[in-house]
Amino acid sequence: MAELELMAPGPLPGVPTHPPATLSPDLASASLAEEDSASLESPPGESGGQGSGSADSAGQEGPKAEGEEEEVLCDFCLGASRVRAVKSCLTCMVNYCPEHLRPHQENSKLHGHQLTEPTKDRDLRVCPAHRSPLVAFCCSDGQCICRECGQGEHRGHTLVSLDTARRDKETELQNTQLDLEQKLKLNENAIARLQDNHKSVLVSVSEVKAVAEEQFGELLAAVRKAQADVMLFLEEKEQAALGQASGIKTHLECRSAEMERTRQELDRIAAISNPVLFLEEYCQFKHTEDGAFPSVYIGLKDRLSGIRKEGEFDIRTQVSAIIEHKHRASRPEPSTRPQFLQYACDIAFDPDTAHRYLRLQEDNRKVTNTAPWEHPYPDLPSRFTHWRQVLAQQSLYLHRYYFELELSGAGVYVGLTCKGIDRKGEERNSCISGNSFSWSLHWDGKAFRAWHSDTETPLKASPCRRLGVYVDSPGGVLSFYGVEPDAMTLVHRFDCRFSEPVYPAFWLSKKEDAIRIVDLGEELGKPAPTSVEAAP
Repeated sequence: MAELELMAPGPLPGVPTHPPATLSPDLASASLAEEDSASLESPPGESGGQGSGSADSAGQEGPKAEGEEEEVLCDFCLGASRVRAVKSCLTCMVNYCPEHLRPHQENSKLHGHQLTEPTKDRDLRVCPAHRSPLVAFCCSDGQCICRECGQGEHRGHTLVSLDTARRDKETELQNTQLDLEQKLKLNENAIARLQDNHKSVLVSVSEVKAVAEEQFGELLAAVRKAQADVMLFLEEKEQAALGQASGIKTHLECRSAEMERTRQELDRIAAISNPVLFLEEYCQFKHTEDGAFPSVYIGLKDRLSGIRKEGEFDIRTQVSAIIEHKHRASRPEPSTRPQFLQYACDIAFDPDTAHRYLRLQEDNRKVTNTAPWEHPYPDLPSRFTHWRQVLAQQSLYLHRYYFELELSGAGVYVGLTCKGIDRKGEERNSCISGNSFSWSLHWDGKAFRAWHSDTETPLKASPCRRLGVYVDSPGGVLSFYGVEPDAMTLVHRFDCRFSEPVYPAFWLSKKEDAIRIVDLGEELGKPAPTSVEAAP
């Protein structure tokens, strides 16, 4: 916006020059004098832009209903026969009815006058210091000015026409509205996620209670006291988690209400047609606006995940072995794909854990390594910052689970890990191949390799297009299968001991590596070629 140099005397640059009105000098002077006198002598609450005739007329009509817009009358009509005004001339500073507006429409000398919708608030349209029309906007001081102001105290400032200023401020207002809409949407999404976490807590407590009751029912009287202690522990965790969720939800709902009120205020300002009123209102709003809406992050801690780590609630190894043996004897492992599909589970990648080099697509069901291009994920405690890893949103515990993946690239790792894996460390024990509580299968473009506790086991399994992952949490089994239309080929099996919930974990170590979570309703495709690009 270029600075407008003001040369006195003369018109303001960028502001249209208007010829004088066709009123006689005496009549025009008298009209303005009457207005100034009425403005000074009228008591508070009376309109300074109406004569005695309009006051009488308003008195006859009775008080206006609250919220009803007061009628603006023509300043040229006389007595009780005054007609409703249809336009206001900012050059003449007069309201006109259709009949008295005709000279402005028919006389070419008056075509340069600035006509607007009729208004009674003409004091907002004139300079309080010089009683002259406001014809420009000072960007330096953020206020509307007249020609005398532009040639005086605002000389040398950046000046633009009212229309240009309104366009600029309207654009700024629209950007503010869009930004507020985005923040409101984030807030609403956070509330929705909080509600999901609320349900997850209830489900987790219900499942742990059921399994604990089943297991403790098989134990001797010596462990019955421990059973009661576990039930009490779970109920306390439930109340703590639900209390935390309720408090956060209430806070976020209050935040939503505040932002909704701000949005309504912006909508009201945007609807103002008077450019001066619009600029006054908007500038006032900007001075009082709280522009800093802190981002919302919901990181509700799963307090149930560490139950089995508590020493006082640890089930002894002998009891676990008995239960595991009974489980395997009563429920044999599946061997065909229809049998595996009985344990199908729906998982998705957790965007709050994804490394910034990993791009999530297809509703968080596909992940790709885009190194060296980073993605603008928020900085969260749960996010991996060194190893290019991502976890699934869902935890696996106490049941059997099955899901399928499609792998591409030459540095893909798939496996399970515990929630406590270090997200910020650079050591080997921070990746899913280098610690004792993670189990993973690595595809290097030519062959599969198994990893656990930083120990590698080469495998002789053939390449496959689709990889099936089977988890038997009570039985302590993690198995990987090559999925073919007519067979399930075992790639590798880990014998594990899951003492807490585990999460599907993925490490994409090289650029353009990709993993897609398969919809189990999809038909199996043709066998993959043996090339590196087509193999998983």
